[in-house]
Amino acid sequence: MGYIVGEDRAQASLLPARVEGFVAAEAAVRVIDAFVDGLDLAGLGFGRAVPATTGRPGYDPRDLLKLYVWGYFNEVRSSRRLERACRRDVEAMWLLRRLAPDFKTIADFRRDNGPAIVGAARAFVLLCRDAGLFAARLVALDGSKFRAAASPKKVIGRDGIAEEAARLDRKIASYLAGLDEADAREPDDEPGAVPAALAALRTRRAELDRLAARMDAEGRATLVEDEADARPMGHGAGPKPPSYNVQSVVDVETGLIVHHAVTDEPTDRRQLHPMASATKAALDLAALTVVADKGYGNGAHAGACERDAILACVPPHRAVNNQGDGTLFDRTAFAYQPETDTLVCPAGRSLIRKQLHRKKRNVTYVAVDCSGCALKDRCTTAERRFVERHLDDDTLNRMAARATPEMMRARRCAVEHPFGTIKRMMAGGRFLTRNLKGTRTEIALSVLAYNLLRTINLRNAPA
Repeated sequence: MGYIVGEDRAQASLLPARVEGFVAAEAAVRVIDAFVDGLDLAGLGFGRAVPATTGRPGYDPRDLLKLYVWGYFNEVRSSRRLERACRRDVEAMWLLRRLAPDFKTIADFRRDNGPAIVGAARAFVLLCRDAGLFAARLVALDGSKFRAAASPKKVIGRDGIAEEAARLDRKIASYLAGLDEADAREPDDEPGAVPAALAALRTRRAELDRLAARMDAEGRATLVEDEADARPMGHGAGPKPPSYNVQSVVDVETGLIVHHAVTDEPTDRRQLHPMASATKAALDLAALTVVADKGYGNGAHAGACERDAILACVPPHRAVNNQGDGTLFDRTAFAYQPETDTLVCPAGRSLIRKQLHRKKRNVTYVAVDCSGCALKDRCTTAERRFVERHLDDDTLNRMAARATPEMMRARRCAVEHPFGTIKRMMAGGRFLTRNLKGTRTEIALSVLAYNLLRTINLRNAPA
């Protein structure tokens, strides 16, 4: 018995007379086409959204936006690959009506319309909101590190700048000495390629001076050459690659990304209130509940959330008493007395206010006298016990109490999946564009593609 075989390549065939016939009626590309056609591109700020009456006609920004959204939806992000797709992919031919822009035109569109593309991603969220998809009022917040386009070899610190500067100074001095010797022997001869090499060394030396000045001005220990907005980020030991911190807020019920942002901050400690308040405004809600991991534990942000009718559910992230092998009384064993601004230890003795740390937002309390205390061996190894209390301690306790195991399970189930899907779409989570402007555009396209995919899956899910 033979195999299933195809037609003879020399056989004449009657293909569909229209490109329309090659695209299935339920294809996702039709959703992309309908969504972009419904956008107000001029209102979003897209360039050339209104065609000029004179000059050579340009491409419709709708077509280029459709191409990019379709590309990110299908894990095709490179402008050169998108150019090739316009000539060989049937869906791309259908979407652009067989137009084939060159890669430079495609790349320039993404570069020049970054804020407008971010606005298009936000417009889809508003469309879902108006359709009633966000009804749970519970969202999950998380951050993930995405690799920058710059190589890890481009990370340079103060020691590296100093070493390279000293090496360049020696080379420059050597070149100058060689030029002086050549002039003394043959003053009329041109020294050949030496001046060009000397100019290159001096240019690099000046660049190192600029990097050092910027490092001092921004108070940074490292910089990434060719991509100043990127920072070394990551977990574990060893060198950290240049990366960005991508934040996302996911609706727990639907799994849709409601709000996102790209920052250059290595940690999440200052992201709770900005992300939660932006989500509340996007959903147009009077109150919102947000759940996040302990990396978002920030007292000032917790208080700001409460003032804005946002209930934050974040587990505590506090230091413990590491003296005595961790067996001594923790700070939670000391009761705060707001009337006298003192702490009371388990033995009933008072700790008075000693020092305010404004930067750390905490107050140090010290015991008046620990001598003769029967519980001293279980409290401290020092002469007196010191305890630090956060200025927002009550707010942090309320926020921690709301972070129940059920809430944390809901967070994990909701927020991890979108990051995994987006990183798969982005070749493991590495940007093609550079700096915050480019990476924000690229994440907006990825989030829009993910939300489109998620919405289609929700629509097709069995009831």
